[in-house]
Amino acid sequence: MKLAEALAQRADIAARLGQLKQRAQRSARHQEGETPAEDAGELLAEHGRLADDLEGLIRRINATNLATELEPGVTVTDALARRDVLRLRHRMHADLADAAGSSQDRFTRTELRSVAAVDVRELRSTADELAREYRMLDTRIQQVNWTVELIE
Repeated sequence: MKLAEALAQRADIAARLGQLKQRAQRSARHQEGETPAEDAGELLAEHGRLADDLEGLIRRINATNLATELEPGVTVTDALARRDVLRLRHRMHADLADAAGSSQDRFTRTELRSVAAVDVRELRSTADELAREYRMLDTRIQQVNWTVELIE
């Protein structure tokens, strides 16, 4: 199985776990004398089996990411950490530029005027560069995901 397929399977299992949780919670109580739509105990057991499957899959994904190099000396795990930080930095720069760049409507002449405390143009330029770097790295990670076999 390719790493990308395992990642898709992980997302599917996570979604199924969420659905099982909701179904079990809905069936956890019922009116006296009536039968619940589903057996909460059975749903809990199924959730447990699926959670065990997910744990094994995550272990294999992590082992594969750690053993696979995106480029010499840079594992997929390293690249994922870099991608996460790029997203974080991009969001900070973009949000700060949005906050500083928002205009305040003045209603009267006596109202105080607000000014940006940071260089909005520079923030947007940096945000754009971070977004470009993020996209390029994400594309490289996705390419590797479709070529690397999942470690057994």
